[in-house]
Parts: sequence; C-alpha cells; structure tokens
Amino acid sequence: MGPIFHGKEETMELDMTKGNPLSLITKFMIPIIIGNIFQQLYSMVDTIIVGRFVGVEALAAVGATGSVIFLIFGFTQGLTTGFTVLTAQRFGAGDREGMKKSIGNAVILSVLVTVIVTALSILGMDKLLGWMHTPDDIYDMAKTYIVIICSGICWTVLYNLQTSIMRAIGNSVVPLVLLIISSAANIILDYVLIVPFKMGVAGAAYATIASQGLSGVLCLIYIIKKVPALHISKRHLMLDEQYVRNQLGVGIPMALQFSITAIGTMLVQAALNLLGSTVVASYSVSVKVEQLVTQPFGAMGVTMATYSAQNRGVNDLERIKKGVRAANVMSAIYAVIIYGVLQLILPYAVRLFVTENIELIIGYARTYVNICGLFFIPLGMIFIFRNTLQGCGFGVIPMMGGVVELASRSVAAFIAAKLLSYAGVCFANAGAWLTAGVFFWIVYRRLYRKMVADKKAHEERKATGGN
Repeated sequence: MGPIFHGKEETMELDMTKGNPLSLITKFMIPIIIGNIFQQLYSMVDTIIVGRFVGVEALAAVGATGSVIFLIFGFTQGLTTGFTVLTAQRFGAGDREGMKKSIGNAVILSVLVTVIVTALSILGMDKLLGWMHTPDDIYDMAKTYIVIICSGICWTVLYNLQTSIMRAIGNSVVPLVLLIISSAANIILDYVLIVPFKMGVAGAAYATIASQGLSGVLCLIYIIKKVPALHISKRHLMLDEQYVRNQLGVGIPMALQFSITAIGTMLVQAALNLLGSTVVASYSVSVKVEQLVTQPFGAMGVTMATYSAQNRGVNDLERIKKGVRAANVMSAIYAVIIYGVLQLILPYAVRLFVTENIELIIGYARTYVNICGLFFIPLGMIFIFRNTLQGCGFGVIPMMGGVVELASRSVAAFIAAKLLSYAGVCFANAGAWLTAGVFFWIVYRRLYRKMVADKKAHEERKATGGN
C-alpha cells in the first residue's frame, strides 16, 4: 500500500500481509539501508574529524567507548523495538485501538527505562572503564566522551521509540528523511565544535546528542501533524497489565540480547586495550568500515521483524517462511560481493581516518577484514532469523543467541588476551557470528515447526467446536 492522503494529513503505511514478499521486503528495506548508511557515515565523519584534528589518542579514546555505548544504547534500543512488536501485530490484525494502547504503554515504559539507565550509566562509568583496562593515556578523554553521550540517552530513546512505532505500521521512509537531516546536522556540528571551537572529544559527543535530539523532535512533530493513526489520548497512557506483560516479555529479552552481545564486545575491547592505543585506533577504524558495509544486514533484520510481526498478526506462517527464504538469498549474495569490495577500498578508507602510522594501521585493518569478512554470511543469518523470531513474539529463546555469542567471544577474547594476539581479537567477532548464525538457523527451524503444529491444533479444535 502506497502513501494515503487525507487532505492535509498524510500517512504512509505498508501492509506486508499481502503482495509479493521479496518485493515488499525490498521496498521496506531500502530506506532503512540508506538511513543506516547515513547514520554510519556521520559516525565515520565524527571519527575522521576526531582522528585528523585531535589526534590518534583521541581517536582511540572514542573507539574505546564503542562497546560501552553499544551496551547502553543497545539495551534501550532493544527495549523500544520490543515494545513495538505488539504494535506491529495489532496493526497487522487490523486492531487500531489495540495498536494505540500498545503505543501508550510503550511511551510510559520508555520514560521509566530512560531515567533508570541514564542514572546507572553515569554513576557507574568510572568502574566500567577501569574494568576494561582503558589505557591511561586516553582514559580522561574516553570518560569525558562517554559521560556526555550518556547524558543524552533521553533523545536517543525518543527517536528510537518513534521510528520503531512508524516502522511497525510499515513506514520506513520518514525515519530515513529525518535521519538524513540529523546526519547533516551532526557533521556540521562536529566540524564547528572540534575545529573552530577546539572542544576535542567533548565537541564530538555534544554534536552527537544534539543531532539525536533534533531527529527525535522532528519525528514527534511529524507524527503530530501528519500521522493521525498514531495519535493517542489519555486513556491510552494507562498501563494495561496484559499489554505490559507482553511488551516486557519481548522487550526485556531483546534488550538483554543486545546487552549480552555488548558484554562480549567489551571483553574483546578489554583484550584489545592490552595491546596499546595505536592498535585500539586501528581496530576502531576497521570496525567503522565494517559496520558501514554491513548495514544491509541490520536493515534486513529490522525489515524481517516488521514483516514477520504483521504476518504473525494474521497467522500466515507460510508467508513468513517465504519471506525468510528470500531474505537469506539476498543477504548471502550481498555478503560475497561486499567482501570483495572491501579488499579493494580498505587502504583508501583507512587514509580518511588517520594521517600518521598509516601503513601500520592499514596492516591491522587488513587482518581484521581478512578474518571477519569470511563470516559475513552467518552474520546476515543472525539478523534475519533472530528478528523474525522476535517479530513472531518469541523473546527468551532468541536472546539465547546472545548467550552463544557471548560464550564464543569470551573464549576467544581470553585466549587473545593471554597471547596478546591481535588476530585472536579479530577472530572473536568472526567466531561469534559463526556460532550464533548456526544456532539461530537451528532454533528458527524448530520454532517454525512448533508454530505450524500449534496453528493446526487450533484449527482442528475450532473445527470441532472447541475453544
């Protein structure tokens, strides 16, 4: 379904329960890919400006906080995404009142989460950075950067919740437009605060939270003015026990899954920090480039969460299966292509970030890409299977994939730390992707068969007059 216009009001909803799955998935996913790439680009520009105008130590300081940011913001993103799975299911079932009630519950729960997470993050940051063996020469800069970032959690939650709600009803275009605006603002503020105002890593942090705030406010204005389907009243802003149980049942496991994965990356970062600030900077550059080119995997995951949730709302399991098959084919083809592209562009990409120790950093980056790039296919599988299961309402079992990743990363990080091996640090990510990808493939097949059996049993009871 394309854009629907009602006078001055505009809604852009996409019903994914009808039509060709491949076409719908592609249509929904492309704006998310573009948006994710813009998000990564402004993150890269942030890193490039820091590396070129503040120095390698500052670059290492920002990079050293990456896993901590993933832990905190991944937790809140998991919650807000989980809260809106019910929204997508109610939309797919045509229950608009239930959809608005789920939104009201999500708003209240998100406010509570924001207050708690912000306080805990700022108060516990010293101990967290110390536990991670953050090098002394970058410790103060790392703390400054991460504390400022954590002070803006409210803006990130505001944006993530609203865009999750809009994607739940099939709108992936408007979040893209707002993200492009936010990205442009972040790049401009980065340069202004770091170069003319010489605010260092603090300037980069303030630019990030300011741009997040801008995108959150613009998204709210858009919903108020253009999307009446999402307007809620006071009666919707009352916690409903059944809805809260459902939303927490999906949201908490999704949040913990992000956190468990983040803990694994923190263990890797701790092992990496033992190798010195130059190696930390090299790894940070490698991860930035890898995250940019793997954005389609994350976009595919977001798409499959909405696709499966809407189709689960009408219990069309065969349609879910067809969508998963199409998504895996697209993901595998892309994984092979991008690995080859990375081999070509890597030296040029590294030179964007740094102006000193270039050949040494390129060598470290090449090691990372050669090891991790071979495992892009299972990385894509993780996003597809995990998000499909979460869209179908499964919370705890997909979270176990995070446990599998954590176990794999922990073992590799421990060995890498003992051997002081950079290749071992790189393999920690690759090994985690492989083990988790296989795990999710097995779990998806089993849970899909369970859903089919449950549906058949329900239809048989209904046919015989049972409840």
